[in-house]
Amino acid sequence: MIKFCWMISLLTVLSASSTGQEAAMGEYKLAFPNHNGQLRWSAPGFKIIQSSVKPNGNEIGLRGQDETNASLFWGFLFLFSDQAPLTSAKCRDGVMEPEKKANKSLKVLNTSEVKRDGALPLDLVTYTTDVRGSKTQHMVRGFIADGDICGDLEFYSDSTISVDDNAIKNAFASYELDQTHVPRFNDVFLYAQMLYNMHSYKAAGPMFEAALAKMREEHPPGNETTMTRVLTDQAGMSYGISGDISKTRAIFQKAIVADPNYPLYYYNLACADAVEKKLKDAEVHLQQAFDRKANVTAGESMPDPTKDDSFLPYRNDEKFWAFVEGLHAKP
Repeated sequence: MIKFCWMISLLTVLSASSTGQEAAMGEYKLAFPNHNGQLRWSAPGFKIIQSSVKPNGNEIGLRGQDETNASLFWGFLFLFSDQAPLTSAKCRDGVMEPEKKANKSLKVLNTSEVKRDGALPLDLVTYTTDVRGSKTQHMVRGFIADGDICGDLEFYSDSTISVDDNAIKNAFASYELDQTHVPRFNDVFLYAQMLYNMHSYKAAGPMFEAALAKMREEHPPGNETTMTRVLTDQAGMSYGISGDISKTRAIFQKAIVADPNYPLYYYNLACADAVEKKLKDAEVHLQQAFDRKANVTAGESMPDPTKDDSFLPYRNDEKFWAFVEGLHAKP
């Protein structure tokens, strides 16, 4: 895998979109980037500690931990087009049966179907399993399904837990699956960011481009400059890290036409030059970047090329490295 350039400093801040803000309040939503459907539930007192997505766009999950670190959850949204139409029971069996076969210590204690007025039925499973030798883990798991999508929400703890525990009971009372939900910008952006964080760069590049296109559909031109820059940088770097330098160049060259004063587009072109050992071109693009360093977005700072993986292989090239070291020294 190619090491390519710097990491966007604003991505974590900007990821506090409505999805991030709602999660901070205990409201969780999962959606696909290119298929209708959204899973949502409420679990106050938990914080997200892990995320998971599949590069093919058919699975997304969040892992949360409560304030005492004693109880956790995993929430997943799956796409099972080849098994439609799904029911909650069919979803439950499709997920649980392979787990039972693979884990002989898994012991089902109770199953129940919950009928709910105005909402899809919910299939609950309470079970235990042995982990790390003699340690027993306790699980309460709920499945909900409609059409070709399935929701899976699991609470687990080293201590005994029950569907009647207040936090679990309330979470499942709020548990809903909406197959009419059409993917929006936040859905696509979150999926792209998760792919990037999991180092699935080849899949992340097109997803960031899709997020950029979705943003332009939903927002008037000119009102999203900062997010446009972040998405463009992330898309270009994703392609660069995965080895598609020509695509990286195309993205940043096009971006410069629309936003010629933003320095990081030039900086990332310099990274592409360095990957291809075009040091004279790298010098030109680095100079163009630092000539515009006053135009970084609020909250950003210019990266230090002397610490950048793209340029470090050339630190023994005296002429090039003297140029690189002199960039930050210039006013």
